[in-house]
Amino acid sequence: MSAPQNRINNPSRRNFIAATAVGAASLGAVALAPGLHLIEVSQASAPSAGASSKVRWGMLIDTTKCASGCDECVQACNTENGINETVQDARQGSQWIRKIDLKDPQSGRQHSLPMMCQHCEKPPCVDVCPTGASMKRADGIVLVDRHICIGCRYCMMACPYKARSFVHQPLTEQNPQVPRGMGCVESCTFCVQRVDRGLKPACVEACPEGAMTFGDLNDPNSDIARRLANEASTQVRADLKLGLGVRYQGI
Repeated sequence: MSAPQNRINNPSRRNFIAATAVGAASLGAVALAPGLHLIEVSQASAPSAGASSKVRWGMLIDTTKCASGCDECVQACNTENGINETVQDARQGSQWIRKIDLKDPQSGRQHSLPMMCQHCEKPPCVDVCPTGASMKRADGIVLVDRHICIGCRYCMMACPYKARSFVHQPLTEQNPQVPRGMGCVESCTFCVQRVDRGLKPACVEACPEGAMTFGDLNDPNSDIARRLANEASTQVRADLKLGLGVRYQGI
């Protein structure tokens, strides 16, 4: 009997496959391709009600309150999401939020602002991903599923904001709620693990000047919606018409 047949007819292997099939069926597994399944866990078993299209999470950043030398938002992001600030990490660009300085060549005005994933309504990263690892939740948060990310980095090339980075090295001291993995692409998640528990992103809570406002863009009574309705704001590269979830004031 050939080796492949031995593996197929092995009782232990048959029992494992049967148990796996039963478990997948109980979770509502949907076959995408031979050997590949998308597990649909019921909302009833989830710790929260799940993402809803009635909500559109967004962030408003007032650059007039953002000091050039301040990086509290960056530090808070690194701590919350288990991004180790080693020389190797910095050299390889493992950073979900970064501070950039802008200068108007005509007026000489300078601005300092945090730049992260803009959580586009029409995210180019999702369009180019060959596996579906880059995805947008119903509530507008753009994420990467590390389990099906193949590290092709098409999404990195498609992002106009250079908001994604590639994990080159093994990772240690991770936050169990924020799985990361070598060989995967990653970016700002709006601290989805916090948002799903009714909290604000770590960067928003850490900002000493209150320059960052987070909330539901679809709720006219939310702080962010009221401010956007009454105060001037802009989207970075608004000409691309991507419908950004992050807006800026003062630039």
